Amino acid sequence: MFRRSCLISLVLSLAAAVPASADTAIAKLMGQERRGLTAMSQTRVASYLKNPAVTSGYTREWLDAQAPAKGDANMRCLSEALYFEARGETVKGQFAVAEVILNRVDSPRYPNSICGVINQGTGQIYGCQFTYTCDGRAEVIAEPRAFERVSKIASIMAQGANRPLTHGATHYHTRAVNPNWARAFPRTASIGVHYFYKQPTRLSQN
Repeated sequence: MFRRSCLISLVLSLAAAVPASADTAIAKLMGQERRGLTAMSQTRVASYLKNPAVTSGYTREWLDAQAPAKGDANMRCLSEALYFEARGETVKGQFAVAEVILNRVDSPRYPNSICGVINQGTGQIYGCQFTYTCDGRAEVIAEPRAFERVSKIASIMAQGANRPLTHGATHYHTRAVNPNWARAFPRTASIGVHYFYKQPTRLSQN
């Protein structure tokens, strides 16, 4: 399976094949392509190299019919985040929360791995990005069936499924709270008990 390094090597090979007398604009374009590929997360690159997973169902019945989850440590991190952050949500709402996490992975403002995004700031007072990672309570998975379902969602999303629900959102909160940043961030969606927002380019606030 192709990896990001393979794509970069391909771009470099194409650049080397361009004659020295070629227009400067071509060389600039190849340089931009190389920088863009280097900056992309592994998850996003993988999504371009295979057909996206189907997520058209968004129902519990559809999800139960999907194959058992398979994946690595990042998929486990995403499963746990969905379990502790959104297991009471609808299937659609759980997919939406997964989108936010993966959108952060693709953003240069955040770590470029799923586990890195989820654990960012853990251990710092008011610094964690996901409450369950720093609420002082043990992370016990007491509902195996619910965890099985969110693990399927995590597996589907980590494989590069499309993200049509939140329109690029990088933040969310429940309807029960009203954080200060929500006044400045454009809201992109309202799904279940959560509101979703896209971070303005002029702000760097988490």
